[in-house]
Amino acid sequence: MNEHNSNDNSPSKGIYLLPNLFTTAGLFAGFYAIVASMNAQFDLAAIAIFVAMVFDGLDGRVARMTNTESAFGAEYDSMADMVSFGIAPALVAYNWALHDLGKVGWLSAFIFTVSAALRLARFNTQVGIADKRFFQGLASPAAAAVVAGMVWVAQDFHVVGDFLAPFAALITVLAGVLMVTNFRYPSFKGVDLKGRVPFVVMLLIVLGLVVIALKPSLVLFTATVVYAVWGPVYTIRSVKKLTFGHVVGDDHDDEENLESKDGEEDAADSDDKPANK
Repeated sequence: MNEHNSNDNSPSKGIYLLPNLFTTAGLFAGFYAIVASMNAQFDLAAIAIFVAMVFDGLDGRVARMTNTESAFGAEYDSMADMVSFGIAPALVAYNWALHDLGKVGWLSAFIFTVSAALRLARFNTQVGIADKRFFQGLASPAAAAVVAGMVWVAQDFHVVGDFLAPFAALITVLAGVLMVTNFRYPSFKGVDLKGRVPFVVMLLIVLGLVVIALKPSLVLFTATVVYAVWGPVYTIRSVKKLTFGHVVGDDHDDEENLESKDGEEDAADSDDKPANK
């Protein structure tokens, strides 16, 4: 009898196949981006990083929708993200243009990679603590999209010139630094894929796909740059006085400061109402 109970309480063996297949596909896309860049196929390398983003967005949602979330899946996803969005974009940028800058070039690529590692480590330690509606710092897939989009646009429009390597270094470093800031970005995790939506939403999605199909490199790069800039702009507009803690730091007090205006308005409304005794 005791032996039977001990077997019931033993941890289950094996892993969930479906969500981890999506994670593996994303990891494959990130690895392929590195290989493609080594063969000077930079447009394919950039596209592969965007493909990795798609799989990264699907694995977690599939796990939640099928009730197959696991600690293994979370760790595996983090490792895959480091390759696809930390190492791959840096190496693609380096093989594409940064190598022309010598030491400055590979240091710029390293700044991006170490920033992605720090960003992922901070995210993993804030699970269950941070506000799920927002990311603290630019998410690594979005930062990778900025770098990959830059490469894709330059390849698509045949951009050449001596300015290209310094510009690539600037964008790569800025994308890396944004990952380790306290700027808040919408996470879109509240989007319910199983719920009903107005018909116009479906039309807007189709319209968005059509626009992307017209010139995917330019549209996706523009969208990711706008998203990357949104964090600093939102922070500056939301606080009364911008401090160093609003930009970098490891505490969570900034979330309260970012909503100081809303808090003051709520306090003002409560002052106008009679107190309950």
